[in-house]
Amino acid sequence: MGVKRRDLAYLGLIIICLLLFTGLTWVNYQFTTINSGGNDFTPRWLGTRLFITEGLSPYSQNTTDEIQDFFYGRTARGEEDRALFVYPHYSMLVFAPFSLVEDYPQARALWMAVLETSILIISFISLSLTRWRPSLVVFGVYILFNLSWYHAVRPIINGNAAVVVALFISMAFLAIRAGQDMYAGAMLALASIKPQMVILLIPFVIYWAYSKGRWRLLGSIIGGLLILVIVSLLIERDWIIQNLRQVINYPEYSPPGSTGAIFSVWWPETGRQLSWALNGVLVILLIREWLAVYGKSFHWFLWSASLTLVVTNLIGITTATANYIALIPALTLVLSVWEKRWGRSGGWFVIGVMLVFLVGLWVLFLNTVRPGMGVQPVQGPIMFFPLPIFLLFSLYWIRLWVLQPRHLGIEDILSAGEI
Repeated sequence: MGVKRRDLAYLGLIIICLLLFTGLTWVNYQFTTINSGGNDFTPRWLGTRLFITEGLSPYSQNTTDEIQDFFYGRTARGEEDRALFVYPHYSMLVFAPFSLVEDYPQARALWMAVLETSILIISFISLSLTRWRPSLVVFGVYILFNLSWYHAVRPIINGNAAVVVALFISMAFLAIRAGQDMYAGAMLALASIKPQMVILLIPFVIYWAYSKGRWRLLGSIIGGLLILVIVSLLIERDWIIQNLRQVINYPEYSPPGSTGAIFSVWWPETGRQLSWALNGVLVILLIREWLAVYGKSFHWFLWSASLTLVVTNLIGITTATANYIALIPALTLVLSVWEKRWGRSGGWFVIGVMLVFLVGLWVLFLNTVRPGMGVQPVQGPIMFFPLPIFLLFSLYWIRLWVLQPRHLGIEDILSAGEI
């Protein structure tokens, strides 16, 4: 009898979740029918759709012309967004279900619902990873913050796949903690649909897995990547070359997206040198922390992985502010340690930090945004810096509290063993 009741409860929960997701999709559809956007989603949706329905390569000129015609009603001109597919061939695994929806506003509404749900799931996973049980007030602010701050709303409206990649990363972290190494490796392999987001993280996880003798984790990451690449090569033999051409051409029409490019715009004479100096410092920090995490347990891994994700967005690799959604676990780690270290006053401090970021980033965006040559306004390059710089310093602020909790009176935050 008890088993039946549990089964009915699970069934009821599934039905409620499906109804809520359907309602969210409907609300999004009301938005997409009257508001433009989805600029990051459109090239992948249409590129994948043309591949499925007509067999066109997502990197072909015919596909690019079709995408640009969808954007502008003509081919792109001058510095306008060329709307190239750009992503690896196997990324179509993620976009295929949505590309089967012919009506674009419906497809975009469904995609937005997936992104919104993903952010909510990332938030709960981050709480679990840090073993944070905030008060009801702090929890409410935390959820509202994660759903409404600049680095969540912008990728949702633009339809950036960074949110799904961030979900894969957070799920991989959770699986690593639980010892589900095959699952974790599969998630990290899928996260490579946006290579710039995991270009440092995947080598870090492989290195740590080797140091711990977790061969299934190491093998599943490498094996998963090989399967994705090889199967794609069997479908389209030269996709890697075509993809690389688009990646190389991307900076020609996109706003500055790396510290080197931004510094060169701000300080033409010294910007490049400043960027190299910053990169040198960050490389030294990263090498030091990677050496320190060798053979250590999960709480040390989580801090070092958070630092790796932060450095990825500062070290000169072309990135996008949409990718910062993957920093929610790092931000949650910082906030959780502050609250548990300082108690009630820490809770109010955490709320204050979230409110400052919520309001401050939107104010900064509205005061630096400028009209674009394409179909959307262009954010100011200053938007690339507040969050990763804040997290870089904050992670070092809490470093000893996380890595040596027993000596600092917060052993209830993170145990010295696997968590």
